[in-house]
Amino acid sequence: MRPLEGVRVLEVAMYGFVPSAGGVLADWGADVVKVEHAVTGDPQRGLRQVGTMRVDGDPNPNIEHANRGKRSLGLDLSVPEGKEVLEALVRRSDVFLTSFLPGARRKFGIDVDDVRAVNPKIVYARGSALGPRGLEADKGGYDMTAFWARGGTAASLTPPGADGMVSPPGPAYGDTISGTNLAGGIAAALFRRERTGEPSVVDVSLFGSGLWAMGHGIALSMHVGEPLVAAPPGAHGSPRNPLSGLYATSDGRYLAFVMLQPGKFWADVCRHIDRPELADDPRFADAERIAANTAEAVGILREAIAARTLAEWTERFATLAGPWAPVQDSLQAGNDPQARANDYIVKAGELELVASPVQFDVTATAAGPAPEFAAQTEEILTELGLDWDRIIALKAAGAVT
Repeated sequence: MRPLEGVRVLEVAMYGFVPSAGGVLADWGADVVKVEHAVTGDPQRGLRQVGTMRVDGDPNPNIEHANRGKRSLGLDLSVPEGKEVLEALVRRSDVFLTSFLPGARRKFGIDVDDVRAVNPKIVYARGSALGPRGLEADKGGYDMTAFWARGGTAASLTPPGADGMVSPPGPAYGDTISGTNLAGGIAAALFRRERTGEPSVVDVSLFGSGLWAMGHGIALSMHVGEPLVAAPPGAHGSPRNPLSGLYATSDGRYLAFVMLQPGKFWADVCRHIDRPELADDPRFADAERIAANTAEAVGILREAIAARTLAEWTERFATLAGPWAPVQDSLQAGNDPQARANDYIVKAGELELVASPVQFDVTATAAGPAPEFAAQTEEILTELGLDWDRIIALKAAGAVT
């Protein structure tokens, strides 16, 4: 049994951030009903081009990633009949999850007080761009603006003098991280309600999540009074540790060492690169001297590692004691044997998707496919106790799709 089985989530949200929270909750076993615009559905369904990659036809990973395992209902919130259906769904739900801005929540009567008037015990969860307070609380935004740019990541990754700013590494990068934060907050609120009977209002923003992702670096910056500055492209990494940084291989690939105790691992690295004599070199006799001679050690390691391909080093370093990793692109990461061994990539309908990152009882996440637009409308209305004549009348009025 998954931990949230029996929990009902009503999602009134669009695009990537808040729907990805619903997707995580569905992975954890919740019954997530996704309310979509009665005519157009979630605008994310129309996203077909991302960078150089285009998706024609279905399934479309651009909608599947954040909407796995849900059921879809097409509903017009602007008409009384649609509002009646929404209120019936609210009455039976444990969680109301929304991405709508404050003005839209007031317009459609789905703000905290409106929803709590129908179901006083519901957990109300909202995702925003910049948080629920302050002068900009009513502003919208996306992960590129609120998480990546404003939260400090973009500037911290962009080397001084670069021609332009570093962009996010992929679509919905900040959305997915922020959505997982929101799902965790909802789970905590459900636990509190279970223990105390008191429901919570849960808030997560893209900006707050971006700050949290940069939290260690921001704490350092605030303490010493200076911003983080990215190293120039091609830089090794640590100025005092040759075993913490990047090295290029003969085929133009990279591997990363992160051995924070260089004295402990130096001899083993030397053996693995066929330079055992370096273990006894007085320049590298202990951690202090390794730190003092980092530039020389980096030069030696660069020359040695540049002599073989990444595949060759991957085989050789299988027995290396210290932490290291190949630098992989998104396709390689998806096919990584360790990802497969741990069920970090799961089948969801016709697609393979990355599993949400929490497992329970060493069991793979069960991810279902995203619903077709309004595919479960009749099923959901029937569960609400509506007979076929009433469903036909709602469809005729344009309240549901």
